[in-house]
Amino acid sequence: MSDRRIVATDAAPKAIGPYSQAIVAAGLVHCSGQVALDPKTGAFLGGDVAAQTERVLLNLGAVLGAAGSSLAQVVKCNVYLTTMEHFGPMNEVYARHFPQGAAPARATVAVAGLPRGALVEIDCVARA
Repeated sequence: MSDRRIVATDAAPKAIGPYSQAIVAAGLVHCSGQVALDPKTGAFLGGDVAAQTERVLLNLGAVLGAAGSSLAQVVKCNVYLTTMEHFGPMNEVYARHFPQGAAPARATVAVAGLPRGALVEIDCVARA
């Protein structure tokens, strides 16, 4: 018997491919990457990287909540940006959700492109 549980919630955007919003296994919540999609309509919200980062973190928070966790339980994030010029504005929004002293481990990388033309995508692992 597996302790693997699929997380699905209408409070976050539905997957836009063959993946789950998150998987809970071995006491951890593994969240798939989120971009700035509206959870109700699935429409890409666009805007600048700060606005997109805010929506992304709200979406991750909704997925984590459905898994019985929260942003406060995040232990690792991966941040994907289409240019490192967006690092500062993304970081300002990120810091509001993960205050100094409580911030998880993180990697931030620049990538050639993201789904729907997004400027930022974030995935994370949290304690269940």
